[in-house]
Amino acid sequence: MGFVDTFKSTLIVKSIENLRQDADASNMKRALTGKDVVLIGTGEIIGAGIFVITGTAAANHAGPAIILSFIISGIICAFAGLCYSEMASVVPVSGSAYTFTYATVGELVAWMIGWDLMLEYLMGAAAVAVGWSSYLVKFLHTCGLESDPTWTSAPVGFTDADGFSTTGAIMNLPAIAISLFCTAILCFGIRQTAWVNHAAVAIKLSVILIFLFATFSYINPENWKPFIPEAHNGKDYGFKGVLRASTMVFFAYIGFDAVSTCAQEVKNPARDMPIGILGSLGLCTVLYILVSMNLTGIAPYESLNSAAPLADAVANLGMTWLRVLVGLGGVAGLSSVILVSLMAQPRIFYTMAHDGLLPAAFGKIHPKWGTPVLPTIVSGVFCAVAAGVLPIDVLGDITSAGTLFAFFLVCLSVTVLRFTRPDLPRPFKVPLGPFIIPILGAASSMGLIVTTGWPTVLRLLIWMALGMIVYVTFSYRHSRLRTGKVPEGLEGVDEKHAAGNEKHVETV
Repeated sequence: MGFVDTFKSTLIVKSIENLRQDADASNMKRALTGKDVVLIGTGEIIGAGIFVITGTAAANHAGPAIILSFIISGIICAFAGLCYSEMASVVPVSGSAYTFTYATVGELVAWMIGWDLMLEYLMGAAAVAVGWSSYLVKFLHTCGLESDPTWTSAPVGFTDADGFSTTGAIMNLPAIAISLFCTAILCFGIRQTAWVNHAAVAIKLSVILIFLFATFSYINPENWKPFIPEAHNGKDYGFKGVLRASTMVFFAYIGFDAVSTCAQEVKNPARDMPIGILGSLGLCTVLYILVSMNLTGIAPYESLNSAAPLADAVANLGMTWLRVLVGLGGVAGLSSVILVSLMAQPRIFYTMAHDGLLPAAFGKIHPKWGTPVLPTIVSGVFCAVAAGVLPIDVLGDITSAGTLFAFFLVCLSVTVLRFTRPDLPRPFKVPLGPFIIPILGAASSMGLIVTTGWPTVLRLLIWMALGMIVYVTFSYRHSRLRTGKVPEGLEGVDEKHAAGNEKHVETV
């Protein structure tokens, strides 16, 4: 087979009919309702954005106009959210952007995005685990308990000028512990995971609402003047600062797409997936705007450059009781983000294994718990190692780049699928036709990738190069669509649909 023929073979597309058959053959339990899906999305989104990043972005870039930064990032995410909603209603199976691109632009791109999603979910979970560790340390300090920084910090740091350097710490033990704890919960079932997530979401939403009501009377409108500060103290501010802050707070929205990875466990995915994606995104955007209004109203924006801005702001008001509650909310809030991130990645591994692109062991479901235990454990260990040794700024930048690349491809997939399969029923459709919103979403996502800086882009390219090596050496040769064979070890699950795979193979 020549190079051209080999390349063409990487454009094999898995049809929608085939994807739906695989979903029907799966023994994953459909136990989630629309309310569960909204809360899962909310649990993933609300976390580091409200409890950590808001203050830093306001103090260093946007000032009180951090409100505009959240609106801008929310609009960009809404473009992607609408595209995710359409694709999830058409392709209601696990796999998220991986599955969507497999159905539209072919296997090679699907593999690339499946590999890329590890940066979003696993590195994202690791970044939040580091944030969780910081909030736990601060919460314990508020309670009069001190911790040894040798065991609560990353052993390496990073700057653009000097690269990686040692910090003198050994490992971030709390970050490792919370990663492994969430992994253990996920092994025991999606229903149990939903219960834990609901409890964590209830705690952090309650804390946020208490913060809003308790601090409302302390708002000083003078703190909002000027709303968009002019450049001073070596910082740009102005509208340029608002845009720079938009890139920072984008991290606060990462996670709504995790909803699409549990489509095979939703009772009515055609109805509940768009509700979950758009509902969680809209709810969190409103909360972000309200919190940033209160935060910049009760404290001068230049005083908010802190790892725990909400806690520090209420402490300066003399509200020690609220500072304790905010610390508790931060610990609970970040716990649910880690939980949902570590729920999403194993389900992508599971789907890729059934396509023959990963070893068959990743595609097996535990007979009692009904969860993909092996990929869950692998994901948790990978996350724990990253959280234990890498600094949060590196983890956050890598996560943002990986997520934006996924958004870019999903937005394009909507337009492609509208033309290649116009006959498909679409319970939810992106408004304004197949071009305007998808292209706006793809262009804005790619634009934000560029603003993350060359070190992050370079890491993304290196990671994708490693993925290509795995694809060439294993996945290409074992692809289920290419070989026409069910992956060895998964025959008992998929044999009744194996004969249909060749029938549904298409090419772009």
